[in-house]
Amino acid sequence: MRKLDRLALAFSRVEPAGLSPWAPGTCGSAVAIVLAPFIFMPLPFVWRCVVLVALFIVGGIASTRAEELLGQKDPGCVVIDEVLGQWLACLPFAALGWWEYLLAFGLFRLFDISKPWPVKASEDWMKGGFGVMLDDAFAGLYAMLALGLARWLLAFIF
Repeated sequence: MRKLDRLALAFSRVEPAGLSPWAPGTCGSAVAIVLAPFIFMPLPFVWRCVVLVALFIVGGIASTRAEELLGQKDPGCVVIDEVLGQWLACLPFAALGWWEYLLAFGLFRLFDISKPWPVKASEDWMKGGFGVMLDDAFAGLYAMLALGLARWLLAFIF
């Protein structure tokens, strides 16, 4: 296997999260939410947007190559899409408390697993790894909106 192929697999798997024998998607989301306060959230909003666009593009390319190498559509071990969706759920907030990170994690997993419209449909809107990335982007958007609503309701109540 070429070095670039190994790199694409490692990146798309967020190694070692994607190699977990137990719920690799959940493990990938957990890695993303644990890293968010240290890597993603300290960035200014504009740079967080840049990171997400770059993650979508590079993740789409790496996921496409992983699909080709593994001979599967949307292999379970590919979890870079979970990082995109999880960080997208946190994007607009200047600061989050620990309970909000946990809520963002739970909401993203809820929407990623249940796949309400257009999450499921969007898998086929783009080819290869970009479809893999797009459905988690929609799940992340749903989680972002739900997290914003929860924060607003709690601020309103308390």
